[in-house]
Parts: sequence; C-alpha cells; structure tokens
Amino acid sequence: MAEDLVLERCDLELEANGRDHHTADLCREKLVVRRGQPFWLTLHFEGRNYEAGMDSLTFCAVTGPAPSEDAGTKARFRLSNTVEEGAWAATVVDQQDRALSLQLSSPASSPIGLYRLSLEASTGYQGSSFVLGHFTLLFNAWCPADAVYLDSDEERREYVLTQQGFIYQGSAKFIKSIPWNFGQFEVEILDICLMLLDVNPKFLRDAGRDCSRRSSPVYVGRVVSGMVNCNDDQGVLLGRWDNNYRDGISPMFWIGSVDILRRWKNDGCQRVKYGQCWVFAAVACTVLRCLGVPTRVVTNYNSAHDQNSNLLIEYFRNEFGEIQSDKSEMIWNFHCWVESWMTRPDLQPGYEGWQALDPTPQEKSEGTYCCGPVPVRAIKVGDLSTKYDAPFVFAEVNADVVDWIRQDDGSMHKSINHSLVVGQKISTKSVGRDQREDITHTYKYPEGSAEEREAFARANHQNKLADKEETGVAMRIRAGQGMNRGSDFDVFAHITNTTAEDHTGCLLLCARTVSYNGILGPECGTKDLLNFSLEPFSEKSIPLRILYEKYCDCLTESNLIKVRGLFVEPAANSYLLAERDIYLENPEIKIRILGEPKQNRKLVAEVSLWNPLTVPLSGCTFTVEGAGLTDEQKTVEIPDPVEAGAEVKVRVDLLPRNAGRHKLVVNFESDRLKAVKGFRNVIINTS
Repeated sequence: MAEDLVLERCDLELEANGRDHHTADLCREKLVVRRGQPFWLTLHFEGRNYEAGMDSLTFCAVTGPAPSEDAGTKARFRLSNTVEEGAWAATVVDQQDRALSLQLSSPASSPIGLYRLSLEASTGYQGSSFVLGHFTLLFNAWCPADAVYLDSDEERREYVLTQQGFIYQGSAKFIKSIPWNFGQFEVEILDICLMLLDVNPKFLRDAGRDCSRRSSPVYVGRVVSGMVNCNDDQGVLLGRWDNNYRDGISPMFWIGSVDILRRWKNDGCQRVKYGQCWVFAAVACTVLRCLGVPTRVVTNYNSAHDQNSNLLIEYFRNEFGEIQSDKSEMIWNFHCWVESWMTRPDLQPGYEGWQALDPTPQEKSEGTYCCGPVPVRAIKVGDLSTKYDAPFVFAEVNADVVDWIRQDDGSMHKSINHSLVVGQKISTKSVGRDQREDITHTYKYPEGSAEEREAFARANHQNKLADKEETGVAMRIRAGQGMNRGSDFDVFAHITNTTAEDHTGCLLLCARTVSYNGILGPECGTKDLLNFSLEPFSEKSIPLRILYEKYCDCLTESNLIKVRGLFVEPAANSYLLAERDIYLENPEIKIRILGEPKQNRKLVAEVSLWNPLTVPLSGCTFTVEGAGLTDEQKTVEIPDPVEAGAEVKVRVDLLPRNAGRHKLVVNFESDRLKAVKGFRNVIINTS
C-alpha cells in the first residue's frame, strides 16, 4: 500500500512572484499577486514526492466570509496538465527530490482581495488537507484580459507603480504644483485598503455579494469614492472648509496619504480631521493604485458646483458687485478628483478608458456621498444619461455663469462678465516627468467648434447655445510682478473701448482674500473712480495697490486674493464685471542631500527656508516624508523666534529602503506662514 503524501511546508516564492507581478514592495512578508497572471509556489513533501499516477492534488482558493463557487469567491481545481483560459488552474513546472514546483493561475475576472489557499492530497482512498497560506489578489493592468488593462508600460509605471506625484492648485492663470507622497506600497497600506473595503456599508449589508462584486473595478471604484469621505459610513476623512481646524489637522498640512490612512486604522476607523478636495482625491488615488487600478489625480480650474442640475451658476450682487445671497452653488477656484482606467461593460462601446471618480462629499448619488465612475468621453460628447453622475461632472466643467446686479430701485440687471469661464486648464501630472499635462481636450471640444455646439445640444445646455452679448467695452484684471507672500504689489484693471463713442461711469475696484472654494474673506484693497471716462478706440490700465499689512492677517492657506472690477455706466444702464484670483507665491524650500545615496545606508537631508516676512515667525516645524526613503513621517521643531529675513535650517536622517528614483516631500508650518511645500528627487543606488 502506497505511503500517504504528507506536506512538510509550502514556499510561496515571494521574491520571484513579487518581481513577476510588480509587487516586490508588497511581497516582503506575504504573497501579493495580480489576477490573470500565473504565480509560483513550491510544495515540499515528507518521505516521498508526488507521483502523478498515484496521487491526486486538489486546490481550493477562497475569499470573503461566505465563499461560494456561484459567486466566484470560491474555486476548487485539480493539478492538471492543461490551463483552461479564464479558470483557476495548477500545473507542474518542475519536480526534484521531495519538492514539487507549481504554477497557479487565476481568471482575469476574479474578485480582488485576501484569499486562503488550501490543498487536499489523496492517495487511493486516503486523504489529507493542508492550508498552504494566504495571498492577496489585485487588479492587473499588465493582463490584456483584465478590465483595467493598460497597454503602455510607461503609463502602467506612472499610474499603478509610482508612489509620488504632484497635485495642481493655485488658479487658472497661476497653476501651482504641490508634491504628494501617495505611498501605496508603504508598510500597512495594502492591509488598510482591504480593511476599507471590509467596513464599507455594502459589505456590512451583504458580505458575500460585496466580495463577489469586487471583480469589477467599476464597483470597487464606486465603493472607494464613498469610503474616502465619512459622510455616511466609517470612511477615512472628514471634510471642512471654514478655516477652523484647531481640533484636527489643516487640510493644507498633509503632504501624503500614508499618515492619513495609518491614523484612520490606528484610531479604529475613526474619521481623520480634516480633508478638502485634493486630500480626498489623493487618498483615493493611493487606495486605487494599491489595489491595482491605474489612477491619476486631476484638477479642474473654475469648477462649478451645480446643485439643481440646470447647468447655471447665478450670482446675485449688490450695486458694488459684492455677492449677496448665501448660496451653496459656487465656482471653486479649483477642484480635484481622480480618473481611473477601466472598461465599461455596463455601458455602450466607446466609453472604456478614463473614468472620473470624485470622493469629495458634495452631492448624494443613489443615496450615498460618492460620485462616478463616469466615462470622461461621455462628458465630452454631452451624454448625460450615462452612469454614474454624468450631469454633475458635466456641470463642473461646462456650467454657465450669470451675474445679476441689484439696482437702486431693487430691480436686477444682468451684467457682462467674460472673465470667468468654467472648466479651464484641466491638469494632471505627465507620464514619467515632473511636468503638468493639460487634458482639457479630453473633457471638452474646442470653444466655438461645431462639435462643442453638438455636445451642448445633446446635454440640452441652452445657456451655452445662446449668443453672448457684446458691448464693445471689455475689462480684464492683470497681475503685476513680484506677487510673493509678504510683499506689497500692484494689480491692474485693463479696460478697452473698441467703439466710436465715449463711455463714462464709475469704476469700482476691490480685492478680498478668498478660499479655493470661493468663500470670500475681508477686503484688502479698494479704489473707486466715480468719474471714469474712456475715449473712443482707447484703452486704460488702472492700478490697485495691495499691501501686506492689509492682507497678512486674513489670507487663507490657499494664498489667494480675488480682485474684482465693476464698471457701471448709468446712462446706458450697463454693468461690466471682471474678476481674477491672484496666487501669492510662498518662499522656496531648499533641500540638499548630504552623503552618497545608497540603499540601506543612512542619508541626511538638509532642509532650509528664508523668512520673507517683515515680522518674526514662531511655532515653526518642518515635516518630511517620502516612500522608499523613510518608513514614517518625520517632524522637526525649530526654536522660537525665526526673525524677519532670517534663514531656518534643519537636518533629517533618512534610511533609503529601495533603489531607484524617489521624492522627498517637505511641509513647513508656522504661525504666519503655513503650508509651504517643497520636494527633491533623490536617486538611490544599490549598495
């Protein structure tokens, strides 16, 4: 009688699988592989090796709390000589002494998540079962059969593997790049992402169905969009926009997702205070890249928040041009969301590719604060019936703006304002380079084109189809030089008259601090010219001086000042309005690397900054992080005060874990100078 086949141990071949599956950073202690692609394991037996004619080996892979073959969360498959396309399979690769090397394959449509792998070995009527171990299965952008397949290796590297990047802020005319440490392969992050899926309301309602639906990136993307905010679940971040963050952390402080996700997990899935749109988007990007979905953060400048889906943002102003009603319909200076790459088998052909997902809690979608995924292509062509949330995203990039100005008798008069166009300079980081890529053309046809009119007609966007009123007098706000935080500077109202008539009236100029989401602060500069005249075919430039002493105490962490010009001609009953958001530059953070950058060898970063203000700074700290350079965020406090014009300099120890190109990301905070960001690329060589 044949001796029973007894398993001594199972080698999950972490190094080889990590290399083949682009999961080396995740495979240090456990197996992480991508679906639709074979992975290796070696079985070591006691006494004797496997004999094909005598022994039968059956494997079982299960995921979720209620695995079922019907739901696709349980698979039983025998060791075989053939691999059936789209099915779980195990084949022999090599056999030596008492070691059996195997190749296991999963379907490219398997649910992602944590699996348990077991083995039933039988010889004749005798049988034994063994647990071989656990592995995590991810989406696979390298597998042509996977719904997230991306055929460009450079794009896969950027949108799945790259752990650092940039998020674009500032204003449409002064785009500012903010470095961000996504850190999707840092210690604990994958486990936290799986935990996030396991506390989502759909899992808590029906765990078996939720785990089964994790085969779809459309479903997973929608779950992540809802779970990054905490408005109706145990989600990660609480949003706040009122500049009062004393009981938490200011959204402008964060420089990466890792600290946020670890705080959420360590506090028992309690919401982290606080986030704003780019923080929500960046955390969603980390989670989706970690799970294997190609994802990028996108910024839309002059982004509309259209609550009633009429594609119209109406501002009601008093006779000075100041916004009167407390309306939540606003134009945000910029707004960030993410795009993820996937097929859309639930939609008509042509809607595969980039899908917009917005985790910032703005409006409910099917009863939950989430948004998308919606094909970017559907937004471009104006197909608002497309799932999910196409009307809201279409309005963000296409809504029209109407300004009403109240006259002395209480009646409202429509003003002309060509200075504000919704949906401009839509931006994301370029592939493989630290540059901005403008992707506006993926959301909108060229202005004035026949295709644009066709898209507006399909979306029933009547306001955009109407002809614009022209008067022959135009105004725009121009920025001067040296607009640095701490300095005085000039802005200009530039007015042109292309008619043969004189135009006379009053010109009102006003500057106010503003948050990135359009909430206005106090005035920091005004000028009223009550008898302003413009000769035929002439132009004039009127300066407005903005003083540091006026804006220093009310500038928000967005570093933005809104300048408004209103030209009123009583005789013609005409109102001409122009606005522009001015971004004030922070001082530069300088970073020097001391020592030879080698893997697993201590490295020192010297970080410095000059105080550009005319007053001392107190409460100064530098915070430093960087995936692959340091396992955790480091904070260095600086003794008070840092005098006006003085340099502050600190040194931070790093221990680079991985060879390759990394980014060190730095944030500086103080009482009067907040959220100053800096970065440096560091090339780490193998030791």
